[in-house]
Parts: sequence; structure tokens; C-alpha cells
Amino acid sequence: MEWQELTKLTRGQPLVVERVRLADTGVAIEGAFELPQLAALSVEDQVFVTAFVRCHGSIKEMERIFGVSYPTIKNRLNRIGSGLEFVDTDPAPSRSEVIDRLKRGEITAAEAIRELEALP
Repeated sequence: MEWQELTKLTRGQPLVVERVRLADTGVAIEGAFELPQLAALSVEDQVFVTAFVRCHGSIKEMERIFGVSYPTIKNRLNRIGSGLEFVDTDPAPSRSEVIDRLKRGEITAAEAIRELEALP
């Protein structure tokens, strides 16, 4: 099944993938896997985001491709962006993680204090 068909079938409803099979090896993994945020977008929005990335973020190029005005592109980007959560790829460590790193000798006491003081 193509991803576009899956997106249409789900009609924007949240879904959980319960089985993943690696195509090359045939190995299957079962569990409860959430799809990435971008996979939850409508097919049209996924195509739009893909085009935006392929255009290197050029709104002028997007205007040309889709045949619409600058405000239309900006409004659509704003609408899509407002539905996406920011994913922090380098989250701050917890207090216990900082202390564990200190215990293992990975950081000095001064570094641990600085990190702990920076935590919310």
C-alpha cells in the first residue's frame, strides 16, 4: 500500500503502527510505534512540504510551482507549521543524568554545578 492511500484511509485520525517489516531481511518487529508528525499531514500537505524542501525553502519557487501568490504560500506554511510540535533533538539532561555523569567521572564538579543551575 502506498503512503498516499494510507493517509487517505486514516482521514487525519491518529494511528499507531503495530508491525514493521524490514523489506530486505523480512524481519518483522511488533509493538506500538507512533508515526512521525509529517506522516500525519494530509497527502496534499505532505506534497507541499516535500516541494518546499526540494525548493530549498524558496517561496518564490513555490509560487511558480503551485501558481499561487506569496501570501497563499506563507499562510499554508503557517497553517502546517502551527500543527507541528517542535522536536528538541538535544534535550537538556535531567538532574539524575548530570549526577550520574559526575559519578562516572565524565564531568567535573564545576561542570555538574553549571549544568544543574541551568536546569529549570
